[in-house]
Amino acid sequence: MNQPAAGFELDTDNASKTATLRLYGSWVDAASVPEFRDVRAQLTALTVDNLRFDCDELGDWTTLLMSFLLSCASYCEERGVEVDTEGLPENARRLLSIATSVPAHQRQQPAPRPWWHVRSPSEALRELLDDLRVSLAFFGDICIALGALIAGKANTRFADFRTFCYQSGPDAFAIISLTSVLVGMILGYLGAVQLQQFGAGIYVADLVTIGLLREMGPLMTAIVMAGRTGAAYAAQLGTMQASEEIDAVRTLGVSPIEFLVIPRILALVVTMPLLTIYANLLGIVGGGIVAGGMGISLLQYSSQAGAAVSIAHIGIGLLKSLVFAVLIAIAGCRSGMQSGRNSAGVGRAATEAVVTALVYLIVADASINILFQHLGI
Repeated sequence: MNQPAAGFELDTDNASKTATLRLYGSWVDAASVPEFRDVRAQLTALTVDNLRFDCDELGDWTTLLMSFLLSCASYCEERGVEVDTEGLPENARRLLSIATSVPAHQRQQPAPRPWWHVRSPSEALRELLDDLRVSLAFFGDICIALGALIAGKANTRFADFRTFCYQSGPDAFAIISLTSVLVGMILGYLGAVQLQQFGAGIYVADLVTIGLLREMGPLMTAIVMAGRTGAAYAAQLGTMQASEEIDAVRTLGVSPIEFLVIPRILALVVTMPLLTIYANLLGIVGGGIVAGGMGISLLQYSSQAGAAVSIAHIGIGLLKSLVFAVLIAIAGCRSGMQSGRNSAGVGRAATEAVVTALVYLIVADASINILFQHLGI
C-alpha cells in the first residue's frame, strides 16, 4: 500500500502558547522529506513555550525522521522551548532521548599565549632540538640500511635504482642545460664589466671556469635538483604514506628505508656528479658566448679556460656535488616518510623538502668553503 509523501503541519494555541507539530506520510525517501529550515521559519515567527508532536498519521520512517527530530530538539533548546515527546512513536522517543541525553562535544580552544611566549627562544630551541633529533634518527636508519646493503642483506631492488637514476639524470638535462648556460653568461658578463676597466678582459675565462668548477656549477645544479627531485621524492613517499602503502611494506616485514629510501639516495649520488660536470661544460660555453661579444676569440678563451682548470677545482666541485646529493635525498625522503596522511600533508611535505634542502645546501657549501680555505686548497 502506497503511503503519502512525508510532510508536516504546525498548529498553535495562543492561549497556552503551545505549538503542535503534526507529522504524516512516509519518511523514507530523502528526496521527499521536508527540511527542518521550513519548520524553523514558522517557529521563529511564533511566540511559544511548548512544542508537542502528533504522529497519528505517520507512516514508515528511517533515520531521516530522527535527524529532523534532533534538529527540532536542538532548536527548542536554544530558544528555551520545552519539548513534549509523548506523541512520538516509542522507538523514536527512545532514540531521541539517547541522542539528547549527552550534550554535544565542544572543542576546547587553547588559551591564547602572549606574543613574548610564542616567540620565546626556549620554544624555538626546543623545536630545533626535536627536529635535530628526528633528523639524526633518520640518518642513523639510513646508515643501518646501507650497512645491510653492503652485507648483501638489504631489500633494495636494482630495478628501482635504475628507474630513479633515469628520473634524476636524463630527465633533468633540459632544465640543467638552460640554467647552466645562463649562469655561465651571467658570470661572464659580470666579470667582463669589471675586468675591462683594467684591460684584463681575457681573464673572464678564468673567472667563469673557476667559478663554475668550484662553486656555481655544483650549487646551481643542487638547487635545481632540490626543487625538482627532492620535491618529487617527498611527494612520492608522502602519497604512499597517505595511501598506507608504507604501512603495507612494514607489514610484509620489509624495511621502508631499504626498499624505498636507499634506491633514491644512491640514484641521486650517482647522477649528481655527472650532472655537475655537464653543467660546468655548458656554463663555460655560456661564458664563451659573452667573451665572444667582448672581442675575445674562441681560441684565446679556450686556451685561457684550459689553463685555469686544475684537479683541485674539479675535485672540490665533485665533492660538493656528492655532499649536496646526499643532503637533497635525505631532506626529500625524510619529509615524505614523515608526511601527514592526507593531500594537505603531501603538499606540506614537498614544500618542507625544498626548504630544508636549500638550508642544508647553504650551510654545507659555506662549511666546505671555509674548510678548504683553511687547508689552502
